[in-house]
Amino acid sequence: MSGEISILHLLLEASIVVQAVMLILVGMSVISWAMIFKRKKILKEALDDARKFEDRFWSGIDLSKLYAEVSARQQANGMESLFKAGFKEFARMHKTSRQSAAVMDGTHRAMRVGLSREVERLEADLPFLATVGSISPYIGLFGTVWGIMNSFIALGAVQQATLAMVAPGIAEALIATAIGLFAAIPAVIAYNKFSTQVEQLENSYVNFVEEFANILHRQAVTSGEQG
Repeated sequence: MSGEISILHLLLEASIVVQAVMLILVGMSVISWAMIFKRKKILKEALDDARKFEDRFWSGIDLSKLYAEVSARQQANGMESLFKAGFKEFARMHKTSRQSAAVMDGTHRAMRVGLSREVERLEADLPFLATVGSISPYIGLFGTVWGIMNSFIALGAVQQATLAMVAPGIAEALIATAIGLFAAIPAVIAYNKFSTQVEQLENSYVNFVEEFANILHRQAVTSGEQG
């Protein structure tokens, strides 16, 4: 019907400022969705790899053999990288020092650095999602306020005002708010979910570091006594 307001028509007829706001929000939404799919894949792989490596680690395999397997891979992530960094530093320190405290101190430092790098890798993109989730509604609200302001300014320039005259301007302004919410809601949901998963992985990594350090400490004490 000719009297109906077309959303596409409203978008095309919106003011330059409102159109710019909409384009910014659409761009932020597209980028955030790309990051959501990317981060979802990375965290899922990290969770699966952590479970697999823990099963392998606690299966009773010789640590030297496990280290050789991990070192043979082109890239080690997650628990594998922590194990590799810890065992490599332990072996290096053990050759130069027989003091278990010095050996374990170096080993702990190496694994803490590896842990920090892993958490940083897992948390990538999360700040952007948090930013999109927090500012998108306000950007949309700015477009809405601007559009409504222009509608009332135009309304004041005519002698006889009708709802039909102001309705398109208000409608196009409200679309900006809707797009802002469309960009913000998925980003907030994804941020909360991914933050929880990163926290779970970090706790698993911390527990593994402590358990692995205890195993290496027993080996260092045993070697020191024999030496």
